[in-house]
Amino acid sequence: MSSLASLTRDLVSIPSHEGESAAGDFVESWLRDHTDAAVTRDDHGNVIAQRGDGDASLALVGHHDVVPPDESQVDADGGYVVEEREGRLYGRGTADMKGCVAAAMLAVRDADPAGELVFASFVGEEQGGLGCQAAIEDGFAPDYAVVGEGSTGYSAAGVTDVAVAHKGRRGSTLVAEGGAAHASEPDAGENAIYRATDAVDVVRDLDFPSTTVLGHDLRGSVAVTEIEGGSAWNVIPERCAVTVDERTVPGERAPLDRAETVDGVAWRVDQDLPPMACGDADFADTVLDAVTGAQDGAPDHVVKPHATDAGWLAEAGTDCVVAGAAEPGEAHTADESVSLAVLERCREVYERVAETWPPA
Repeated sequence: MSSLASLTRDLVSIPSHEGESAAGDFVESWLRDHTDAAVTRDDHGNVIAQRGDGDASLALVGHHDVVPPDESQVDADGGYVVEEREGRLYGRGTADMKGCVAAAMLAVRDADPAGELVFASFVGEEQGGLGCQAAIEDGFAPDYAVVGEGSTGYSAAGVTDVAVAHKGRRGSTLVAEGGAAHASEPDAGENAIYRATDAVDVVRDLDFPSTTVLGHDLRGSVAVTEIEGGSAWNVIPERCAVTVDERTVPGERAPLDRAETVDGVAWRVDQDLPPMACGDADFADTVLDAVTGAQDGAPDHVVKPHATDAGWLAEAGTDCVVAGAAEPGEAHTADESVSLAVLERCREVYERVAETWPPA
């Protein structure tokens, strides 16, 4: 029998920041060897498994790719360093999110599912959800999903909550075009930086988008984060580009197209990661009941500030919540780690939800 700590350690030790195939091989082989699930590996590298049947399907969703590791997280042979200290497992991917992938694998093995239980570990989440998008295009469409991204430490330290919504991210660029001229004769040209700053003024005056999800307020943001323009100190700039970071909320977007009312300014969207909102209060409450029963704390429904694959699933029609072990600030760091006790809690939660949803 695989313990959660050893399974997580084995999975975390496999490098998966440049290529996910080895980690996917491990997940696929383990599921074939230790469960009676029907396991598939699609053309994109996603690992998907199915157990049980019923009128509604519940998916336990994660990803086995990671961001590039810090030098301290790689050993001399190129493998990932994994260390256990004081009840925590340290290493790239422990928190984001191989620990909860391992917890979901054990839940798939051990649960007596109430309906169709689906497991999915995607590739390319750190590249904007490429694997999840591809799976959806190929027909992946569970009715419900628990996405194992971090939801611990939001309502109180150490408490695992249930995120019923999260923000998305729309990254875009405002490009101002002008006309070059010698700086000693500025009126002979059209200063692209001036046009860009006029567009920035438009952005600065925009209201932040906001909405309410299951009684919880979710407020987005809009911020100019980069500006680039000009070619020399004595040349009127003919081009200037401005980067805009927008954190989106379900159903609302900031009207960034208003910046195009400035002469010579065009707006383009470079990345659009969708937000998530759970539309089924009963499902959200069922997961909260499971989380409450698995710990001593008093968890709550919360909202997350950043995008996950739950956004792509929700956009495609799946009712999602996020429930996982990672705490704010743990992921993507040189000392990334996860609490083994909280991982065990999440394994219990996933198993409980699988055995109670959908309701009879």
